Amino acid sequence: MSCGLALAAALMLSNPDVAAAAAAPPPPADAPVSVASEPLFADIVARSTRLKALVDGWNGIMPAADAFAAFRTETEALAALDMQGHLILKQRGTDGDLKCILRGISEDMAKKVEAVTAAASPREQAVALSELAYLLNDNVEVITAPPQPAV
Repeated sequence: MSCGLALAAALMLSNPDVAAAAAAPPPPADAPVSVASEPLFADIVARSTRLKALVDGWNGIMPAADAFAAFRTETEALAALDMQGHLILKQRGTDGDLKCILRGISEDMAKKVEAVTAAASPREQAVALSELAYLLNDNVEVITAPPQPAV
């Protein structure tokens, strides 16, 4: 096989995204840094993902009381971690949007869980569970989204 054919085969088999990433200029030194890989934030993502999977598995129907009590305890711990993340970002003086969103999620978590228990009908319960699942998903997405520069 000639060198030209070997080079052509290697280029056809290579991932164009790798070449594009290598050609991109490096980010500026003052570009925002993602916190998603930091242990606290990775823990929040893992817990939120797991709790959302539980809610999705309930298919809009309340689980047994003891299962929901354990779930409530876990959401309280998650809300505390969200608040801790907010306080850490506040102390650093970085990422204003994420800082504010984590605080809001922390405050809304108990309200969404309470809405599930206060639902008077199966339809209201399904809506409340759906809103809780959305909040848990939002918790994952805001942390894992690429950070945006300050405006």
